[in-house]
Amino acid sequence: MLTKFETKSNRVKGLSFHSKRPWILASLHSGVIQLWDYRMGTLIDRFDEHDGPVRGVHFHKSQPLFVSGGDDYKIKVWNYKLHRCLFTLLGHLDYIRTVQFHHEYPWIVSASDDQTIRIWNWQSRTCISVLTGHNHYVMCATFHPKEDLVVSASLDQTVRVWDIGALRKKTVSPADDILRLSQMNADFFGGVDAVVKYVLEGHDRGVNWASFHPTLPLIVSGADDRQVKIWRMNDTKAWEVDTLRGHMNNVSCVLFHPKQDIIISNSEDKSIRVWDATKRTGLQTFRREHDRFWILAAHPEMNLLAAGHDSGMIVFKLERERPAFSVTADSVFYVKDRFLRTFDYSTQKDTQLIPIRRPGANSLNQAPRSLSYSPTESAVLVCSDTDGGSYELYVVPKDSHGRGDSVQEAKRGVGGSAVFVARNRFAVLEKSTNQVLVKNLKNEIVKKSLLPIATDAIFYAGTGNLLCRAEDRVVIFDLQQRIILGDLQTSFVRYVVWSQDMESVALLSKHSIIIADKKLAHRCTLHETIRVKSGAWDDNGVFIYTTLTHIKYCLPNGDSGIIKTLDVPVYVTKIFGNTIFCLERDGKNRPIIIDSTEYVFKLSLLRKRYDQVMSMIKNSELCGQAMIAYLQQKGFPQVALYFVKDERTRFNLALESGNIEKALESAKKIDEKDHWYRLGVEALRQGNAGIVEYAYQKTKNFERLSFHYLITGNLDKLSKMMKIAEVKNDVMGQFHDALYLGDIRERVKILENVGHLPLAYITASVHGLHDIAERLAAELGDNVPSLPEGRKPSLLIPPNPVLSAGDWPLLMVSKGIFEGGLDDTGRDADEDYEEAADADWGEGLDIADVDNLQNGDISAVLNEEDDDVHPENDEGGWDLEDLDLPPDAETPKAASNARSSVFVAPTLGMPVSQIWVQRSSLAAEHAASGNFDTAMRLLSRQLGIRNFAPLKSQFIDLHMGSHSYLRGFTSAPVISVAIERGWSESASPNVRGPPALIFDFSQLEEKLKAGYKATTAGKFSEALKHFLAILHTIPLIVVETRREVDEVKELVIIAKEYVLALQMELKRREMKDDPIRQQELAAYFTHCTLQLPHTRLALQNAMTVCFKAQNLSTAANFARRLLETNPSNENQARQARQVLQAAERNMKDATQLNYDFRNPFVVCGATYVPIYRGQKDVTCPYCGTHFVLSQQGQLCNVCDLAAVGSDASGLLCSPSQVR
Repeated sequence: MLTKFETKSNRVKGLSFHSKRPWILASLHSGVIQLWDYRMGTLIDRFDEHDGPVRGVHFHKSQPLFVSGGDDYKIKVWNYKLHRCLFTLLGHLDYIRTVQFHHEYPWIVSASDDQTIRIWNWQSRTCISVLTGHNHYVMCATFHPKEDLVVSASLDQTVRVWDIGALRKKTVSPADDILRLSQMNADFFGGVDAVVKYVLEGHDRGVNWASFHPTLPLIVSGADDRQVKIWRMNDTKAWEVDTLRGHMNNVSCVLFHPKQDIIISNSEDKSIRVWDATKRTGLQTFRREHDRFWILAAHPEMNLLAAGHDSGMIVFKLERERPAFSVTADSVFYVKDRFLRTFDYSTQKDTQLIPIRRPGANSLNQAPRSLSYSPTESAVLVCSDTDGGSYELYVVPKDSHGRGDSVQEAKRGVGGSAVFVARNRFAVLEKSTNQVLVKNLKNEIVKKSLLPIATDAIFYAGTGNLLCRAEDRVVIFDLQQRIILGDLQTSFVRYVVWSQDMESVALLSKHSIIIADKKLAHRCTLHETIRVKSGAWDDNGVFIYTTLTHIKYCLPNGDSGIIKTLDVPVYVTKIFGNTIFCLERDGKNRPIIIDSTEYVFKLSLLRKRYDQVMSMIKNSELCGQAMIAYLQQKGFPQVALYFVKDERTRFNLALESGNIEKALESAKKIDEKDHWYRLGVEALRQGNAGIVEYAYQKTKNFERLSFHYLITGNLDKLSKMMKIAEVKNDVMGQFHDALYLGDIRERVKILENVGHLPLAYITASVHGLHDIAERLAAELGDNVPSLPEGRKPSLLIPPNPVLSAGDWPLLMVSKGIFEGGLDDTGRDADEDYEEAADADWGEGLDIADVDNLQNGDISAVLNEEDDDVHPENDEGGWDLEDLDLPPDAETPKAASNARSSVFVAPTLGMPVSQIWVQRSSLAAEHAASGNFDTAMRLLSRQLGIRNFAPLKSQFIDLHMGSHSYLRGFTSAPVISVAIERGWSESASPNVRGPPALIFDFSQLEEKLKAGYKATTAGKFSEALKHFLAILHTIPLIVVETRREVDEVKELVIIAKEYVLALQMELKRREMKDDPIRQQELAAYFTHCTLQLPHTRLALQNAMTVCFKAQNLSTAANFARRLLETNPSNENQARQARQVLQAAERNMKDATQLNYDFRNPFVVCGATYVPIYRGQKDVTCPYCGTHFVLSQQGQLCNVCDLAAVGSDASGLLCSPSQVR
């Protein structure tokens, strides 16, 4: 049993398959009807208008309708497209058990606990017949698929067959008046539309179900007596043929399989049973743990069944329908109807070769599962699941083509799977011992190989190689050398498809496809929601595969798409150009012609075969939003531009690809403010002053336009803008333009006109326009404003433009392949561009409604001035003068075209900082390049560092120190220049060295000396700072040689020992009131590895502390160790001898210390307790300090950087370590 779909829900009482779509209706005991898509596994809709359980449900064959009947005595007809109930049929007086549409007439048959069967016309919404005769609940009633019969089953222990021929004649055939009269009489006196044809008695208990055979005159019934009975009928009578016994409880439903010669029944004993209809024996039983079965349904077209139980339903198949096949160079071998056949691709001829042994029909699923073919020996291996997996070896006689009747005895064997691995050798998987047996064509074992992984199937992987499949991975195993050639983690692989050249392999799982190379290096993975069925490689290296519903493609980079929709699933065997050869489920070979343009186009783009792309664009009808989106996503907006007809999309693509001419062309056609504005922004970015100006004019954006004229130094146009502002009565704009122009008289005039006389007076007097100032002073009288004393006014006038230029100079670069080849529209674009340049740019402003303005007289002034400037020139504001050229001088036209080949920007080089990062795995160099994120990741990986706060300033210093900054123009941003280590003038400018770093080893040596000095002087806090600084700088040090690397590592240990010792000593000094702990810390201090003078001081200190506390034995130990160092200071030696003498008199300790000097130990860096040899501890991955186990995962107290006990690869501080 192959389960295709399963639901969890309330008890399922009714089921119905849709005849065309992959849908199933399930009616539940809770009163809900669910509509599921069993292919996608999704709930599409739910209908819940019934009160109480819904026991019957049925789809109409062709209309978007279904009918349901429930315990609320109602029959409802629903339209699933409108998601609602259309009408309700009332008439039954008790629960309704089943409902069914007639396959042809507008009828519904319903069975009810009111002991009647009713036939309804759903078009007229009336009951047209009531079938009475049963004397207990009627459990089911169904129409015959072809004849005018109804079969019903009842708890009165009978099955009845009703003839409804009269009803058909009455309601369907047009009758004359006499007939109608007699019918009226018949109706009036209880006429007979439906008569009981047979009553089948034989069950001992109530019958739950009865159904017709789709083609034969047979009926099958199931009852509470746990029996399934088969009945036969002819024109006159019906009789019992046989009884099938086996169910342990009431049989709830039973039916004939529509395609195979079998009966399926299910029961409240929690099982589904499959019976052979001819031999009448049980074939198979499927059981559930806790759920009783209630209903069965068969798909009207496909080989699918469904069963409803207490907690949901299952959709299942009884047998695999995939034909076993094996593809060779020009033909496919496959098994159909127990014959081995071959289909030749070139001639498209199908030939029967030899019969294949018929397996014993004691169970299902015995059909061949896979084929393997050896062309040279024309031998075929047929594998099936018989006996837990077995194979048969056939040799195809050379002359048998066409006859295919000579039976030959096959060589058989048991094995999980069998495949040819060489011309005359095949491998068989022996699962029990997990080994492969290599056999020859006589079926004799030649060699055995143990497999490297627990394998449950083997596939061919090239001569002498096997692809072994486990639950979650596959490996390629070489049988000769017995080594693994490739290994890949995958979900459960079902099929393996190799490309023609054996360079690529596709691994097909249920819902995914993994593409890998011949060594199983992963290339890409595709996920599908609908089940993947088959696949094959085409000549271009594209993988074409089928799902249940589509033929699709997968490109080498993992991009995929749909080629064609399928009505029925097919299995791809071979691809020749645009023809896909498929095997259908019934074993027919079928060529499917496809359109491969889309994937060939994408493949050409992917492989940068732009010549192919070009020709395809020109010749094909490739368009649509999906293709445009794809091109945009892959970074080819300029190509997408040539597909698009919609101007708005063209405009967006043109802007994205920087093609300003195309954008201008589209903007003109769209002519909307927003598009002009965006065009202006892009043109400004490209420095195309002409188009910026045009766009601003189009949007009437006068403020921007004025500023644009100011920065491009176009003062004539700016003064014209001032006139326009005056015409527009835009005082502020006018004043701005006057400011931009530095026109003081105009500014005074504007201020005076708007009544700001004091401001006008000040402006005039400051700028020395005394005649105007006097006139204004007279007007102001007493209100003349006073100028501030002692202030020197400065002249506010914009600087003259250095270069009064148009467009920015652009780099002349060669045209992109697409611009050059595709520019059939290029010519028009140039003309557009020139048109834009020659347009009436000075006048194309909104001065048309001048007459409506109050100061209309100004327009006359403006027009006069225009006439003065251009007495005869119609070409607008560019002052183009005609040249007196001789008439025969041919002016070359190429110059105008040169402009259009300019807009492809050169590709950006890689920033030096990026080169540094790519080349280096040293954290310091990443930090210097500004990539703090990767630097931190490296330190975390190499040294287990988790706390980066102490390193922040070092990171910033490194970054700043490896760059220098140059000032360019005042308006331009600062230019940062990367400084390289060991740079020389003779070096090639193209070769980049590593970054210059500000930290070096010599600085650390200076810090070490300073630390030693402070320690000797007893300045412990200062010394601690020096040693910590060393520990915090070492991760960012880079040295050249291996010897220096060793020195750096040594320095880490020295610094660590001093930091630990000094931390303990500082802690001891805080503990004034705990003498025992003071002694312990002083003792541990002496066990840190320090310089000899410091060790002596530590010993003297510990000796003194212990002696004072009357721990004479311990003090004597320190005195002895101090004397062993031969102290040069006489005071130290004398003091030690005195302590020894005093101790010898009384070798006792007053208090017990946690200190045993005889047992070697290290000190925990967090708790400051000894960790004796043999005790478990954890260490800091960076500084190597030891800690007690409870500190695992905490921050190291010594270096304050790394997490204790974390994994780390070790200090990396030199390129020599990487090489």
